Amino acid sequence: MEKQEIWFDKDKIYLKIGDGIEKYMPLSWFPRLKNASNQERQNYSFSPFGIHWQDLDEDLSFEGFFKFDKEKRGIKN
Repeated sequence: MEKQEIWFDKDKIYLKIGDGIEKYMPLSWFPRLKNASNQERQNYSFSPFGIHWQDLDEDLSFEGFFKFDKEKRGIKN
């Protein structure tokens, strides 16, 4: 996977990869990230498989982020 970028707003985590594809997921699904400080959220590393937050012991896979289909789960934007 090419260059990645992560950012947060009040309710979501966003991931954008080098080819311009951008996805988001609700922070409510990830209580550790939702309740983390900005400093804890910014302390992450990328692996070939996803994103890891050492301080929070939290991992998100790229596969889960980009294969998740909101329509199938009944979630609306």
